[in-house]
Amino acid sequence: MHNKTDDFGIILNVNKPVGKSSFAVVSYIKRLTGVKKVGHAGTLDPEASGVLLIVMGKATKQVESLMSLEKEYIGTVRFGLITDTYDNTGNILEQNSIGKLTEKLITQALTRFKGIIQQVPPRFSALKYKGKPRYSYARNGIIILPDCRPVHIYEIKLNSFHAPEAIIRIVCSRGTYVRSIAHDLGQVLGCGAILSALTRMRIGEYHIDDAVSWENLPEKTRELIKN
Repeated sequence: MHNKTDDFGIILNVNKPVGKSSFAVVSYIKRLTGVKKVGHAGTLDPEASGVLLIVMGKATKQVESLMSLEKEYIGTVRFGLITDTYDNTGNILEQNSIGKLTEKLITQALTRFKGIIQQVPPRFSALKYKGKPRYSYARNGIIILPDCRPVHIYEIKLNSFHAPEAIIRIVCSRGTYVRSIAHDLGQVLGCGAILSALTRMRIGEYHIDDAVSWENLPEKTRELIKN
């Protein structure tokens, strides 16, 4: 298996667990298969879970087209907090009362985010600046202000609200940061907000229901390489 060539193409739909980086998943699959050409089509933060498309062999040439597919997420937004990372891993900058926040107010605020919007990515992100991810600068106290850029939010809907948290469904284009949506939603509502959980439900037609679990990866990769 360790001498396996890359003269094949495999797209593997993996259900990434919380706590694993996208890079860690790629490295693990390289060790399992012995295949050298392995990558992924769209980073998921370590604290997020869900669909991560792993490309192997000749399928690495499809990364750009796969990354261009629309994404669907289910996110948990916690109101009343602001952190420097826009999620629950960062330093708390503010703690605020959510006042009389209601489902109606949240739903009304979400309408501002539908369509093509201008979004500023978080300072703690994998976006590159001079060849290095921006989070590496931010961790060293160097502030590199990200550029505002257009993203397309096809659908955004409030699924439920139990104060101080709301569950939101988002269907969006490549390059969308759900952390930024959570942060910006908190700014619109005047109480602040962070993203406390995130699951990527699908990329294009690749659904989480069809994804391989972390526990089943060794068996699944053996089957794929054997065939």
